[in-house]
Amino acid sequence: MKDKRIGFVGVGRMGANMARRLNDLGYTISAVYDSYEASAVALGEELGCVVAKTPAELSGASDVVFTVVTDDAAMAGLFEGSAPIHQDAGGKVFIHCATVSPGAHEAAEAAAKAVGASTLAASMASSITQARQGTLYLMIGGDAEVFAACEPLLKDLSTSLRHVGPVGHAAKIKALVNMVMNINTAGLAEGLGLGAALGLDLGVLKEVFSQTGANSRVLETDGDDMISREHDCFFSAGHAAKDSGIANAIAQGAGVKVPLSLATESQYRRLIDLGLGELDKSAIAELTFPGRKGA
Repeated sequence: MKDKRIGFVGVGRMGANMARRLNDLGYTISAVYDSYEASAVALGEELGCVVAKTPAELSGASDVVFTVVTDDAAMAGLFEGSAPIHQDAGGKVFIHCATVSPGAHEAAEAAAKAVGASTLAASMASSITQARQGTLYLMIGGDAEVFAACEPLLKDLSTSLRHVGPVGHAAKIKALVNMVMNINTAGLAEGLGLGAALGLDLGVLKEVFSQTGANSRVLETDGDDMISREHDCFFSAGHAAKDSGIANAIAQGAGVKVPLSLATESQYRRLIDLGLGELDKSAIAELTFPGRKGA
């Protein structure tokens, strides 16, 4: 697909690094757009591409459009107003990478389909470094033929790529991934925080966790940061709250009780209330370690 023009809507930490990755591989990045114009201008200058004034302008300059937006409202906003992203978009492919509700993905697919455009939901279970290196874990929802056509492009962004069914399925699976990850993060913060309150050697405690049933991927990525209070943002506490909220809404709709996930969302919303929502999700330890701001 290197003959296709690729546009990016939403060029924050993830979108910008995905665009850089494809540019490095020889793809034509035709245009970028962001509601925070300075981000788009900086990336446009770096990659030598058009900085679109509207999503519709970006779509007009592109054959494939990646969107990496923040939430359901931002996704819906792309398809509304006087210059929606799918205006005159027949034949184009939209690849939506945001963690939003299944309903938001399905509504975006329906809007695109109405004008003859195709849609994939590309749910990402990875972070900034993986976006830049092209080692994302991607769960793709959408029509199998559209997936097959875009597979070479998606492989250049990932080391693990899986088609999981319709558009909505990708969003549901991603919601469950983040639900469990967030619960694990909250649990680790409580375990390390209690260890600190008991005067235990946290290095020893972390080592014991790693060799027992307390082990987790989160222990590897967040354990040291919780102890040292280094909360540089890779996945924000605010996004963790949003994503747990998506999972909890799905659970409510399915009639399934998820008390641990509800408690986890509540903890992350406390962080937001404390003004800490822009810190990394590891900052949930600020609520559990003795002597810290939210403890």
